[in-house]
Amino acid sequence: MSAVSTVEHVVLFKIRESTEQSKIDAMMSGLRSLVSLDVVSHLTAGPILRHRSSAASAAGFTHLLHSRYRSKEDLATYSAHPAHVAVVMELGLPISDDVMAVDWVVDLDGPVVPPPGSAMRLTLAKPKEGATAELMETLSKVKASSPAAVRQVSFGENFSPARAKGHGVGLLAFFSSLEELDAMDARQKDLVDSVKEKVRPLLESFIVLDFVLPPPDDASL
Repeated sequence: MSAVSTVEHVVLFKIRESTEQSKIDAMMSGLRSLVSLDVVSHLTAGPILRHRSSAASAAGFTHLLHSRYRSKEDLATYSAHPAHVAVVMELGLPISDDVMAVDWVVDLDGPVVPPPGSAMRLTLAKPKEGATAELMETLSKVKASSPAAVRQVSFGENFSPARAKGHGVGLLAFFSSLEELDAMDARQKDLVDSVKEKVRPLLESFIVLDFVLPPPDDASL
């Protein structure tokens, strides 16, 4: 399968602790319903499974949206669409203490729509001054040598700095299941540690978290 130019859009939400579960469910259902928009190639949303870095724990984000588009223009159309605006303004922002978003373009290998039940590890990196190019080169090498358990890797430079809190590079790694992700962490510990050693000197800080893709809502079928 040839690579497909794809725009990645990741949004992190920190939902207020006192929020009723019914309001959280309504927000997630509303976000997932946006997959029906013509410009959306893929969209999923749900609770973050676990924080994997101290910066992630400190930020305290609780929920995540990940979507994909064929172009920056399609992402802009999605962002301005009345249905999207309504969900964000009426269901999302009223219960969110913080929101962060990162966007990048990638030539994507493999499926644009990961299957439900897939596990996803998200890394949002804040490179040191002048280190972005070296970080991108290092990530290219890491991708080329990634273990078989990693079904898909996507990374790129953020092109929407306004809501990114200084995070200039995003990276997604997909696994067929949470068990596959956990097994890689256990079996490939030396490899994981060597990757950390290569990239840490290039970073001011980084958010790492895990997420499992939920089944689609009936509303989005």
